[in-house]
Parts: sequence; C-alpha cells; structure tokens
Amino acid sequence: MTYRAQTVASCWLAASLLLTGCIKEPYDPAPTPPGGTAIDDDNMMTMGNPSGATADVGQPTNYLLVKPQYALSYHRDRGIPNWVSWRIAASWLGSADRQDDFRADNTLPAGWYQVQGSSYSGSGFDRGHNCPSADRTSSVADNSATFLMTNMIPQAPNNNQQTWADLENYCRTLVRAGNELYVIMGSYGKGGTGSNGLVTTLDNGRVTVPKRVWKVIVVLPVGNNDAARVSASTRLIAVDTPNDNGLSRAWGQYRTSVDAIEAATGLDLLSAVPPAAQAAVEAKVDAGPVN
Repeated sequence: MTYRAQTVASCWLAASLLLTGCIKEPYDPAPTPPGGTAIDDDNMMTMGNPSGATADVGQPTNYLLVKPQYALSYHRDRGIPNWVSWRIAASWLGSADRQDDFRADNTLPAGWYQVQGSSYSGSGFDRGHNCPSADRTSSVADNSATFLMTNMIPQAPNNNQQTWADLENYCRTLVRAGNELYVIMGSYGKGGTGSNGLVTTLDNGRVTVPKRVWKVIVVLPVGNNDAARVSASTRLIAVDTPNDNGLSRAWGQYRTSVDAIEAATGLDLLSAVPPAAQAAVEAKVDAGPVN
C-alpha cells in the first residue's frame, strides 16, 4: 500500500476520517457516542481517504472537496478528480428528476481554473459522472450536486452510457434488495478513445482524458459501524475498464481486485477497514451475479 491510514474523529455525529502518510496505523474503530451505537451514516469517506487528500491549496493535485452528497480528491492540473467516494442507501434514492445542470464548481480555491459545463463540447466524450445522478434522487439539490464538473471525467460514450450505466443500475438494485453500498470511483492514465478517436486532453489542455476508469463497491447489509463490519466474506466488486468506445457492454468481464487497482493508481483503498479483513477482500476478484 502507498499511503498510511490514520483515523481521526472530529465528533461522533460526523465520524470524519483523515488519512495521511504511507504505512498503515493499527485499526481504530469509529467512536461510539453516549448511549451506545457508533454512527457511520452518510460519512462519504467511511471506508477511508485513499490518497490522504486535504483541503490545502498547497496540494493542488490532491485537494479534498467534501460535499454533503460525496467526497473527492481533485487534481487541478488534470481538471478531473483522482477519486470520488460516496454511500448509496435507500434514503438517497427518491423521485427527484435529473437536473442536467452541468456547471463549474465555484468552491475550488481562488485562482484555480474552473472546468465549465461546455468544456467537453465537440470532443467525442461524455461528461461522465463519478457519483451518478441516479444515486442522488432524494431531492433536487442532491441531484443537482452531482452535475458539478469536479464530479466529471471525459468518458467514452459507450463506456458511460452502456458499461458503466449497467453497473450503476445493478448497484441500485443491490440497495433496493436491503443493502447499503460504499463506492469509490476514479480514473488514471492519459488518452481515451471516444466517438472521434484517440484524445489525450480537452479544453486547451486543461482537462486530461483518462485511459482507464475504475470503481470499487463494498456491499453490506444495512447496519452501523460499517467499516468495522467488513469481513473476509463481504462482497466487494472492483472493476477497471478501458476508456474506449469499443469496450464490451458486459461490465462483469472487467472485474479485478482492489490490490490490482491500488498497484495501478498508488492509492490505499478501504484503509479504514480492519487490516485482516482489508487484506482478504482486497485480494479477491468478485464472481457474483451481474444483474
């Protein structure tokens, strides 16, 4: 693993995790509030902070943005996130319409270039969500938040609209079956093949087109102390696809291990999970159902 995980609790209602360094510290479970049960609900980084991102303007390639709907590490020089982390539970799924209000994120530090809703126009790439619009339908505000450009990557249309859309729909099926999911998604490399062919950057070089797109999904029955409940038997789905318009629609064929994604990206995923369970689930390749 590349980064050390260090868990810090700012208060028992927030259970906020901050991870720094390169070597893992002993597992520190979520704090327990007065009266009893530790609370993890809607901490978007319950499973860890994969790159030790902080809201420090001096770290422009690993800048932490925490929204009520998701958290992310932003790379100013690539114009896209390194990773985005969020939780899907029944409470996040409702009847709000898709807002389609793609726009710049004005919460970025002053002086940083803000990728615009029009920055991908004519490129042959979709404005591909990391945290999907359909994962945030409990309110108009929650859905609208997913259309900030800090949540987007240039994604080959078939990758976005078919392969990843099918995986995202399957995730929501798992939630409706009585589970809660923790999802971390990101991308790496440079150069993808969209509907107009191979492209490396957009928007006059301000936005990097990634070569690969990955996602890690932790599936848990609804409960509390979520990171601590991950065990060797927990279902974990890790997927790594080419950002290529010619890829297969069958997302199941792109399943891999968390260990492999970590090796490719240098991230430390699931760093808040107890070490023994983390080692077991990160080495596995999912073989479960795909629909």
